[in-house]
Amino acid sequence: MKRKVLITGAAGFIGSRLAEHLNALGYEVLGCDMYNFRNQFFDVGDSNHLILQRLRFDRIAHFLQGNQIQYQAIDLSEHGAVMSLFGSFQPDVVVHLAAQAGVRHSVKSPMDFVKSNLNGFANVLDACKHFEVQEFLYASSSSVYGSRTDAPFRETDRCDTPESFYAATKIANEVMAQAYFAQYKTPSLGLRFFTVYGPWGRLDMAPLLFAQKMRKRQPIQLFGDGLLKRDFTYVGDTVFALTRLIELGVARQGVDVVNVGHSSPIQVTDFVSLLSECLGIEPMIELAPMQVSDVPLTCASDLKLLHLIGEWPHTSMKDGLAEMAKWLVNWQPA
Repeated sequence: MKRKVLITGAAGFIGSRLAEHLNALGYEVLGCDMYNFRNQFFDVGDSNHLILQRLRFDRIAHFLQGNQIQYQAIDLSEHGAVMSLFGSFQPDVVVHLAAQAGVRHSVKSPMDFVKSNLNGFANVLDACKHFEVQEFLYASSSSVYGSRTDAPFRETDRCDTPESFYAATKIANEVMAQAYFAQYKTPSLGLRFFTVYGPWGRLDMAPLLFAQKMRKRQPIQLFGDGLLKRDFTYVGDTVFALTRLIELGVARQGVDVVNVGHSSPIQVTDFVSLLSECLGIEPMIELAPMQVSDVPLTCASDLKLLHLIGEWPHTSMKDGLAEMAKWLVNWQPA
């Protein structure tokens, strides 16, 4: 019998890729998201909003519909709807990737994060308890580590000084998962992602944001005078790691968290140089001071992940950005 996997956030960057990959391996996959692709696009007077809708629609069409993967639109903040979804599908594995993301967005609009990141997470966690799901993996974030310069960041480090409300919601998720294990023995594994990038990626993150500005010959702002360092992780490497964690049943072993990153931070100025080379466009750079909620460094210790799954792919920044640039030019010609 095929194992059944429920993936929330399936119209998203990692979720859509993971759904396709697990389906190819023979899993029965149901993807869900807030996005109702049947309505396709609606204009709210914001060109960025229209581009985001198109990206979500195209992810579903390419990764889910193209592979005949089940998809359901759902608001995870509605407890009854979540319970009904779990009851009808009866998943063996749940990968909860749905969330409101973005450190800077949380500075401007912190309340946007309550519905998805707190209420939605609580409902999915409760459904896992109710239906006795034995493999529950969920998206945490490198943001939980806050602002620090001692590297690499280890899962045993204290994570109680968030620099953003987004980070606070992810810390809350980890604590909620811990509480459900203490009370109900609901197993879980939190995935602390470190700046995942690649084709079909998030439009609000530096790789695609900078690439779009460079293609439009617009200046890009480098905060912290371009000296910030980020530990980027290619999406294909990320999907490989998640798949191995699922295959090995790591999430059944209790309650835990694990970094998903390569311990290879790169300075933002060097990252921009590589992106410029891949696009063949000289960037217009504006240096700016650190912003509220920014951190100087992210750097994952991957020793725990290596212990759990063994060796995993490490796509170079140059190769990963080249793949992203090739996809972007095809998806959105200049």
